[in-house]
Parts: sequence; structure tokens; C-alpha cells
Amino acid sequence: MITGHIFIATSLDGYIARPDGDIGWLLQRDDPSEDHGYDEFIADKDCIVMGRGSYEKALGFDPWPYDRPVLVLSRRLAGTAVPAALEGRVSFSDATPQQAMAQLAAQGVRRVYVDGGQLVQSFIRAGLVEDVVLSTVPVLIGAGCPLFGALARDVALALVASRSFPSGLVQSTYRFLR
Repeated sequence: MITGHIFIATSLDGYIARPDGDIGWLLQRDDPSEDHGYDEFIADKDCIVMGRGSYEKALGFDPWPYDRPVLVLSRRLAGTAVPAALEGRVSFSDATPQQAMAQLAAQGVRRVYVDGGQLVQSFIRAGLVEDVVLSTVPVLIGAGCPLFGALARDVALALVASRSFPSGLVQSTYRFLR
């Protein structure tokens, strides 16, 4: 069975980016001496599914930060050419989260890292997420793109683990209850 998994950071007031998409507040607070567990998290993921905003942000990193296949779900990018430097590593699709997961499952994918605010919200609403590793950065940015959006019903989670870091970052892992 295919499962979706989230690894994401928010400001203390629940935003993943400023209103204009800027994540400088996050990068300024990143302490390279602290291992927040990303390498351990990504080690058993077969691919990454992300939204257009996350993809466009990742294009600004040099080198390309992902070592596994990336599927970008975007109506705007679907049908356009992938940049030559990313051919064979990135693909675009306008599939729904359910369709994308079914297509990936048919390809033998079992564990998917889901990234990007609106996409994360869509996957949660569709019930396609198994767990979330949520890092809360001790900064208030006042406004921006919230991690969680409107829901038709409550979504129950169970705390699996929580830890804090000298930088003040608090990381909690939750499992979605069905």
C-alpha cells in the first residue's frame, strides 16, 4: 500500500512562508550543527510529490536538492517541458492527489514525501497522509501561507514523539488516525 509522509517546518504562528512565498526567516534560523532528522526521514521514501511553489523554490537551490524522483503536481506546469538539467529526475502532472498516488503505486512506489503547503493540505483532505514530522521554529512572522487550511471535518492525530533542540526548534511527529 502506498503512503504519504510530510516533513515540514512552520513559524510558531503556523506559517510555512511569508505572503510572498519567502522562507528567509526559516533559513536564517537554520543551525547547521543541529541534525533535525531529514536524512533519516527521506531515507525510506521512494519519491517526492510537491506543488509548484515548492518546486519553484527548489529551482533556486544549487545544486538541485533531491536525490530521488520528483513529481510536481501543477495544472500550470503540466504539459510543459522539464528543464534539461532535471530531465529524468522531475516530471509534471495535473493529476489529483488520489490519481497521482494511484499512478505511483502502479509504478511500485510505496512511500512518498509530500511537500508544499497547498499540496499538503490537499493530501490531508484526501486522507492520503500517514504521518507528519512538524518542526516549529521559534519565530513569529505575523502573516503568510498557513500549513493547515480549511477542513470539512476534524482530522485526529496521535503524537508519536516530540523533541526540542538548543536553537529552540521543537519537532513533533504525529500519526494520522483513521
